[in-house]
Amino acid sequence: MKNYKITVNGKSYDVSVEEAGAAPAAQPAPAQAAAPKASASAGAVTVKAPMPGTILDIKVAAGSAVKKGDVLCILEAMKMENDICAPQDGTVDAVLVNKGDAVEVNAALIALK
Repeated sequence: MKNYKITVNGKSYDVSVEEAGAAPAAQPAPAQAAAPKASASAGAVTVKAPMPGTILDIKVAAGSAVKKGDVLCILEAMKMENDICAPQDGTVDAVLVNKGDAVEVNAALIALK
């Protein structure tokens, strides 16, 4: 479960979001997760799409050093721009998507090492 603080028309709301079931993620994950694991080194972390959407921008390139929380790419979903951030410090091993790509939930976006 993830907690978010959202402000709507000047009023703040604390919202908890729980991912419902794994059925939607199960179908696209094997096809898209197989490619990054083949190209990523052992111990690497694959940053995945938290929701379906379109890649608006990619902020890093292979070989870039990143810190936990750095924006890796921007994913547009439901007309909102979502920053996809690094879960840990590391180096970008591979960028697995291109600007303009449509991605499904759990699609591999960036491989870190």
